[in-house]
Order: sequence, then structure tokens, then C-alpha cells
Amino acid sequence: MSGPLIRLLLADDQALVRGALAALLDLEPDLSVVAEVATGDQVLAAAQAHHPDVALIDVEMPGMDGIETTRALKQDRPETRVLIVTTFGRPGYLRRALQAGADGFVVKDTPARQLADAVRRVHAGLRVVDADLAADSLVAGDSPLTARESEVLRAGRDGASVAAIAGRLYLSEGTVRNHLSSAIGKTGSANRAEAIRVADRNGWL
Repeated sequence: MSGPLIRLLLADDQALVRGALAALLDLEPDLSVVAEVATGDQVLAAAQAHHPDVALIDVEMPGMDGIETTRALKQDRPETRVLIVTTFGRPGYLRRALQAGADGFVVKDTPARQLADAVRRVHAGLRVVDADLAADSLVAGDSPLTARESEVLRAGRDGASVAAIAGRLYLSEGTVRNHLSSAIGKTGSANRAEAIRVADRNGWL
């Protein structure tokens, strides 16, 4: 395919996945992987050093997740297009990624040719979103949780006590209990653990 070479940055904490994506994309004559990183907090430095046209970013990474990484990258280098490529095709992730500035969102089982085409379309200024996930997102609607309720649930993912969550977030224990109770009700859950599972499954956290 003729045209300018599209420079790519890959961010994925799974080395095998990252390597496979790099190998597949480098087979395309107009695509070149110029940088690979394993954590979200390595993305900005790599982008500043290698000037990618498109960054392919996973959602769940250590250091900084893909959605926060997208937001930071878009603020620092708005000219770099961002394509989220993730195993986790959750409606809430799609909405949050687009709100953070992502230009596209596809799942990792997308065929190689379609992924390469998605990169080209994003580079050309188009919005590319997995069709099935877009439909699911419309059905699921926005997260019912407030930002603080989501923060409290995230802080309790490891089974931390109310007191521990309060300490982590600099809140009173009563405030934490109120947010947990509200989140449990909004997710239709029986308890905190179930509320966290529901919120995680929908990509609200």
C-alpha cells in the first residue's frame, strides 16, 4: 500500500501479546512499530522519544491503566491518535475510553487485516469502534455510579475493611459506608463484593 509510513507505539503488559501484535503489524508495508512498552506510565516518555502517529493501548496495565494513559497522552501529544486494543470488551470501558480522548476501540481477537485497517482509519482521522461493543454500550447506558462511589469500590477491590478504605481515600468511615451502600443499591447487588463484580463486568471501574 502506498502512502506515508505510519509510526506505531504499542502498550501492553503481556509480552507475548505485544510481540504478536508487533509482528503482525510490521508485516504491513505502510505500518512500522517504533516503540513497545509494558506499562501505562512508560507511554508518555516513549511517545516523546519516538513520535508515533498512532498509539495502540491496552486497558488493563500496571502503573497507569489504558484509559488514564490515553487521557494523559492526549493532553501531552494531541496529534498522536489512540486506538484502544483490549481483551476486555466492556461497554463501560468503551464509554470511558472515548471520554478520555481515544480515537478508536477494538478487541484483541480482531483479525490482523481488520486491525491494520483500523490503524489506518484512525490515522486518517476517523473514529473506529467495534460494532458489537458499540451496540452493547448503547443498551448498557452510562454508569449509574458517581465518581466517588467508583473510587470507593476500586479501593475495596482487595477486600479491604471500611476503615482501610477510609484511610486510603482520606474519608470518614461513615462516608465510606454511605458510598458503599449507594453503590450496592445502584448495581442491584446484595453486598459490596457483588457490587464490585457487577461494576467491573460493565467496565465502570
